[in-house]
Amino acid sequence: MTSAERPWLAHYAPGVVAEVPAVTESLPRLIERTVKDFPNAVALDFLGAETRYRELGEQIERAAEGLRKLGVQRGDRVALVLPNCPEHIAAFYAVQRLGAVVVEHNPLYTERELRHQFEDHGARFAIVWQKIAQKVLDLPADLEVNTVVSIDITRSLPASKRFAMNLPLKAAREAKDRMWGPLPKGVIPWEKLLANRRISKKHPRPEASDLAVIQYTSGTTGTPKGAMLTHANLVANALQCQAWIPDVKRGSGVVVYAMLPVFHAYGLTLGLTFAMSMGARLVLFPAFDPDLVLAAHKKHPATYLPAVPPIIERLLTRAAEKKVSLRGITLGVSGGMALDTKLIAQWERETGGFLVEGYGLSETSPILMINPLTDERHAGSIGLPVSSTLAKVVSREDHETEQPAGEAGELVVRGPQVFAGYWKRAEETAAVLRDGWFHTGDIAVMDERGFFEIVDRIKELIITGGFNVAPSEVEEAVIALEGVQDAAAVGLPHPHSGEEVVVAVVMQPGAPFDPEAMRATLRENLTPYKVPRRIVQLDELPRNMIGKVLRKKVREQLLQGEDQQA
Repeated sequence: MTSAERPWLAHYAPGVVAEVPAVTESLPRLIERTVKDFPNAVALDFLGAETRYRELGEQIERAAEGLRKLGVQRGDRVALVLPNCPEHIAAFYAVQRLGAVVVEHNPLYTERELRHQFEDHGARFAIVWQKIAQKVLDLPADLEVNTVVSIDITRSLPASKRFAMNLPLKAAREAKDRMWGPLPKGVIPWEKLLANRRISKKHPRPEASDLAVIQYTSGTTGTPKGAMLTHANLVANALQCQAWIPDVKRGSGVVVYAMLPVFHAYGLTLGLTFAMSMGARLVLFPAFDPDLVLAAHKKHPATYLPAVPPIIERLLTRAAEKKVSLRGITLGVSGGMALDTKLIAQWERETGGFLVEGYGLSETSPILMINPLTDERHAGSIGLPVSSTLAKVVSREDHETEQPAGEAGELVVRGPQVFAGYWKRAEETAAVLRDGWFHTGDIAVMDERGFFEIVDRIKELIITGGFNVAPSEVEEAVIALEGVQDAAAVGLPHPHSGEEVVVAVVMQPGAPFDPEAMRATLRENLTPYKVPRRIVQLDELPRNMIGKVLRKKVREQLLQGEDQQA
């Protein structure tokens, strides 16, 4: 595809390059260069507690040596089961320093959800949040998770907040309960890793082509699987983000807010790699809390605020309630779900900055497209392919014939951020990576200017609040409930989260239908955003000729039922 075939290049903001340099360095080199260039700049801001880049570099090197002594070697998978906290960033890069592979996990996952992922990736080492450490220790012995390092995130809080947490007050107890848990037997405190000397400079670093991260995703088929991201993939995506904001220079007081979890692909790149490559102040929030965000905003307004529409909406609402001005936020970037044009107008009116929509997938590190930071930005679209990224729309029938502008088809992409494949799933990798092009499973339209818009999905993923939910995973948990004969999970429109998980069930003859009791049991096996908001009983589920449940028909049936009730 030549430049003439990339109409989007003509609509890039001034200074945005068509290509980023080829990546020749690994993630450890990226952070080492930033530590060298900006040693005294604040790297991490955790509810007011600051860590400078030289301190972060020291922690990474000491933790890497500690992990090496525990037996972590090049290519080993190391599971991280952590919320946003300073130790998460240090642990991520310490693992990378050894040439080992990070596997990110949601710390709110149930034991069942964690077990499925550990069975797949086979990590023997885990670095976990102390509050949920027992959950990892309770994994079946045959998984051989024999080394667990525990992190007490309250140790990283400012002294005043630690003191307040121990006051004999209900609010203090509740705050401590949310963040702290006792140290279980058999785990190694994080502080023990930091008690080591720095790792030897002679210890080999990984190559750019080496595997860096396994990021679990529901992919294009709805079955959770591990997307393999190399060092080159992740560094390239950080460079692509840098290229999109050419007027913002490294070390120039950039502030990035990590309201999104960094275990998620979106939060990982914008928090763990882009922010660190910029020498930015990364403001970490253990979970999204609009009051904490507004408090941080008063001290250090965000240069770069990655979010999803529900977070943007809640932040605007809370700022209005508390009469806090949001002026000073330079750039908001929204992804994960469609961004309402009214929300864009409200945000830009209140902040005086931009709010643009972007698009990406775990398989693409994740950022593929962003709207330009000019008046040419096209509200309602996912924007333009970022530097060094090719994209086209192909026929849904043969998956090859390129569609003309304005015609819908499957979006396929290629670029340095496209993943290496799915962990231990060669057949599924071959189905989506063809001749260097990644088939996204999303139905898109490209206009004559090169702006793309997502209009439908081939895959049956449910996207709620920016998180992907595999219908099959929800259905498996529902069918396991007593009295359930069959189930189909679908996503129905929701004004705040994009979609909500709704399950249609067929009960066994004579079995009682108690949706609240069913949801209560599901909470024990599914992380909260996967638990169905509603469970609806049907007499039967529509199927095709070979007996497969037609989720699209189920969705239409449930939507029709809503219309009739309205």
